[in-house]
Amino acid sequence: MDNRKQYEAIVAKKCTWFGMIINILLTGLKFVAGVFGHSQAMIADAIHSFSDLTTDIAVLVGIKYWASPADEDHPYGHARIESIVTAFIGVALFVVAFGIAYNGIKTAFEPDIKSPEAIALIAAFISIITKEWLYHWTVKKGKEIDSSSVVANAWHHRSDALSSIPALIAVALAMVHPALAFFDHIGAIVVSIFIIKVSWDILKPVIMELSDRGAPQSQVNSIDEIAINVAGVKEVHSIRSRRVGSGYFVDLHVLVDGNMSVQDGHDIARTVKHELLDKGPKVLDVIVHLEPYQTSSKKNNT
Repeated sequence: MDNRKQYEAIVAKKCTWFGMIINILLTGLKFVAGVFGHSQAMIADAIHSFSDLTTDIAVLVGIKYWASPADEDHPYGHARIESIVTAFIGVALFVVAFGIAYNGIKTAFEPDIKSPEAIALIAAFISIITKEWLYHWTVKKGKEIDSSSVVANAWHHRSDALSSIPALIAVALAMVHPALAFFDHIGAIVVSIFIIKVSWDILKPVIMELSDRGAPQSQVNSIDEIAINVAGVKEVHSIRSRRVGSGYFVDLHVLVDGNMSVQDGHDIARTVKHELLDKGPKVLDVIVHLEPYQTSSKKNNT
């Protein structure tokens, strides 16, 4: 488990560092293109790209803590820190989307003094292609290590690509006729609504986790099947779970022969735990409660 966690941390760091470097380069490119290409849309898009850096830094700082082993102050580990980082990214996306929408509405009918130039169009096109590729690469890595924060950061890359689309359209239209530049602001408002939807998709599972929502029934059934197939287990019940970071903490009751020794019962419980940790669906830790099968059966019949 420790080796797996270390591998996940390394992959997450690699994804985030790579994405941060791309963000820095694109922010500089779009800002320069906006200034020299006389495009307010590109300057705003550069600011949006710069906002990605804050989430990259949040992930890099968070990885250091959520990959740390359990300690005296955090006996259950630090996995919830990943949820906090994911929530921060979701909130950051919402704030950026609200800012884009507000600015789009506020400046929708303000006249543009100068028409954008070709350099702004080229920068927008490069940004869209680069960030869309970066989204697919990052989300693939995030799913590979089952990291909600890396996947959330991938969506931030996509939001940056999407925010460049209205800039691209606006620059192209404005180069044809300056009177059409207001389409930039309309497009920004539309994209901001999509980004708000994405931010909710990111925040919803975190809210469910922090409210201690259990594993889906399909995973509970898998846990039940794994435990009941352990030699010596007569029955399994009272399976409970709660998501923590990218996995689940599980506790369950297993019924065994009431006449066996404490040592034998302990060995069965330990086997159940190891089987669930090795084969269970995203199981991070397990608490197994032993009960005597005969006693339980009598109680259930009364």
